[in-house]
Amino acid sequence: MSDKAISSEASVAASVTEALTEATQIRILRFTVGVGLAVFLAAWLDWDLAHIAPVLTAKFLVDKPTLHRETLIELLLAMLVTIGLGMLLSGGITQYPIPLMMLIGLMMMWGYYLFTNPKWNLFATILILAILILPFIAMGSTTAVSGFLAGGLTISGVVAITLFTLAHVYFPEQEAEFPGFAPVMLTPPQRWRAAFRALLISFPVVCFFFVFQISEAILTMIFIALLSLMITGEKSVKLSAFLVVSNGLGGLLAIGSFTVLAIVPNIGFYTLFISLLAMVMASKIYTVGEKAPVYVTAFSTLLVLIGSTLLSSGDIDSTTITRIVQLVVVGLYMIVAAYFLETRTWKFLQPV
Repeated sequence: MSDKAISSEASVAASVTEALTEATQIRILRFTVGVGLAVFLAAWLDWDLAHIAPVLTAKFLVDKPTLHRETLIELLLAMLVTIGLGMLLSGGITQYPIPLMMLIGLMMMWGYYLFTNPKWNLFATILILAILILPFIAMGSTTAVSGFLAGGLTISGVVAITLFTLAHVYFPEQEAEFPGFAPVMLTPPQRWRAAFRALLISFPVVCFFFVFQISEAILTMIFIALLSLMITGEKSVKLSAFLVVSNGLGGLLAIGSFTVLAIVPNIGFYTLFISLLAMVMASKIYTVGEKAPVYVTAFSTLLVLIGSTLLSSGDIDSTTITRIVQLVVVGLYMIVAAYFLETRTWKFLQPV
């Protein structure tokens, strides 16, 4: 090969590397600004379930690196379903636990099925969150509370969608036209088997929390929703073990963050500190490749623990430690349950 050809290839490689670096910097900036604004709005306005807005914003920005009409439609449909679920709960169905749990189980399975399609994964995420959070709170409250909670969750979703859109508008990437969603890798029967398998793992612990109404369990319900979506694959034991580690890391980061935030307890410092953490985590998420899910999950844990505690009591207390312990226990349960299912030879759970 001639020196000219080698030089040409080197220049092409250098330009590709430079473009990738620029794109990574834009995504880090977009993530930092989006999460920072969501944290500020949640702390400033403090509506019902406001602490979920930063979590959704971070998830949207990571899972959907490009802005297109199909994503916005998907997210808006999820908000409409959330409002509809709140209206259903406000009708008094929470007074009938058995039909309620049957409805929750069916909707969870539908959510798992949708999650296996890349086109509907965000819709399924919000659906599962709404299915678990709203009935859990409504069972211990008046029926009117369900409508307010659905409205609060919807506001969090609207804030997340708005910040997601603005972040892409003001920090765009030089990309080609949207190529479409990734193809579905499983057949419909395989998707239903994966959905039923995930339901077998998650639904018993969901029933336990609903029946006994465990104190400080609402955050655990959120993480059950997020964790169970990730165990629809065949290697759920490894995924569950990964989730225990990443959530434990997020819990430790939350405890350390509380210590720092106690020094200057105001919204401005809180926003700047979380934005700095978002920048550090984004630099890891967009550069470490296969290890990115560890940082994504750990940062989600951090956001939920810090946001819920600061917006309720303002400082770390024994309930925060209880929440972290609950997350670890749930993760350990999922490892055991996933291992049990993977070592069985039940024909209806096996791939074709």
